[in-house]
Amino acid sequence: MKNVCLSLLLVGAAVTITQPAAAELKMSAVFGDHMVLQQKQPIRIWGWTKPGQAVTVSFADQKKATTAGDDGRFDLKLDAVPAGGPYTMTVAADTSKTFNDVLVGEVWLCSGQSNMQWAVNSANDPDLESLTAKYPNLRLITVPQTGTQETQTTFNGQWQACTPETVRDFSAVGYFFGRQLHQTLDVPVGLIDNAWGGSACEAWVKRDLLSDEGLYGPLLKRWEDIESSYDHEAAMAQYKQRLAKWNETKKGNRPRPPRNQLAGQHRPANLYHGVLKPVLGYTIKGTIWYQGESNASRAFQYRDLFPLMISSWREEWGQGDFSFYWVQLADFRAEKGEPADSDWAELREAQTMALSLPNTGEAVITDLGEAEDIHPKNKQDVAKRLARWALAQDYGIDIVYRSPIYKSMEVKGDKVHVTFDHVGGGMDTFDVRRPVGFTVATADGPFVAANARIVGKDTIEVWADGVESPAHVRYAWADNPICNVQNKQGLPLTPFRTDERKGVTTDNR
Repeated sequence: MKNVCLSLLLVGAAVTITQPAAAELKMSAVFGDHMVLQQKQPIRIWGWTKPGQAVTVSFADQKKATTAGDDGRFDLKLDAVPAGGPYTMTVAADTSKTFNDVLVGEVWLCSGQSNMQWAVNSANDPDLESLTAKYPNLRLITVPQTGTQETQTTFNGQWQACTPETVRDFSAVGYFFGRQLHQTLDVPVGLIDNAWGGSACEAWVKRDLLSDEGLYGPLLKRWEDIESSYDHEAAMAQYKQRLAKWNETKKGNRPRPPRNQLAGQHRPANLYHGVLKPVLGYTIKGTIWYQGESNASRAFQYRDLFPLMISSWREEWGQGDFSFYWVQLADFRAEKGEPADSDWAELREAQTMALSLPNTGEAVITDLGEAEDIHPKNKQDVAKRLARWALAQDYGIDIVYRSPIYKSMEVKGDKVHVTFDHVGGGMDTFDVRRPVGFTVATADGPFVAANARIVGKDTIEVWADGVESPAHVRYAWADNPICNVQNKQGLPLTPFRTDERKGVTTDNR
């Protein structure tokens, strides 16, 4: 299946690598004036020049040399440098480039779909946030949205200092995360935003990695059919005809132009090639990620797809298991008073399962969503929860950083004692004293709403009237769960279930 998929990929879209012309020195736009380089790690520098050309890079009292390969690409590493600056960097080959006002500090990639792309200007209190965004040593760069099967080597963008003007259109979660690190660590921080609203996880993965026929065969087949038949020029011609008719009558809604499916953010590998590759390899501390909404209908598949994406990025980056922290899906859609199946609950479960990978973390935000808006505006608290992971895990700061998570259960008569890990100061609730959000079921019976009470620092007792032999417990298992358990630091309990019943997305491919 793998070879078939790869050959069919050629139908409708050529797969080529966009190489810069080798006549002069070329580098990705991620290298530029005002950039931030990662401290305390070897700093990777790459670009293209004439094949066999000698290349030197001068920076911070060091000078490194290499020779471009037969394809003109050069790649070298500078010695680690502590936080500081500004510095000047010069890359000399057949021609030379000099980058000014270069800082050294902490570099994070901000990636995912629309909730990561969501700008400061659309978050809570945009006027106040913009007014205070005066951080000359916090630097921002955004990768424009390019969806393609052709590997991109650069992009149209540049590093900018954080100001009230430059921050407005930058990722809100990214900015608030970076601001927290900058204020806490007192070092320069660089943020790279390459998020694209509506993007599917498979668009961020190399196509040949989606080789499991059972998991990804139907997905790839759908795209092969689109690639072999979709004609964007024909679709545009039909749109123009509809628009002309509408202009004559002005009846109904104005027609919308078609989106080019082949150049969009859902096609497998499109974003890997279009917005990731131009920055892949730039030395970073880690990645923050907010995505999953577009994969909710295929949540069971996400159990494999999301870890595959993380692992493949890490392998190609060549920095080992760099930190990767994500935001679990928020509460969304209508609240339901009775237990029900939920693809969003299954997607949250798949996200939590990815914690089995090393150096990963999850910000739980089931208390921050909005039922009628898939883009909740409270991005400040989302970013703080991500920042807790980074400050504790990457920078050694002693704070409570993760949400309580299910550990074990013990049935005692008609009650279940559920025990949790990472409870911080202890289990707690908000809004009302009694824990809300639990359901229970017998071994093969339906789930019913349950009562609960905190019986220890890390333990909650759960029961339901009429259920004499409880066997399974769920918590916050809904699109928009009605729930209130947290630790004393205010971090919500991670949604969970103890059963392994077949979900509504199990067969979706």
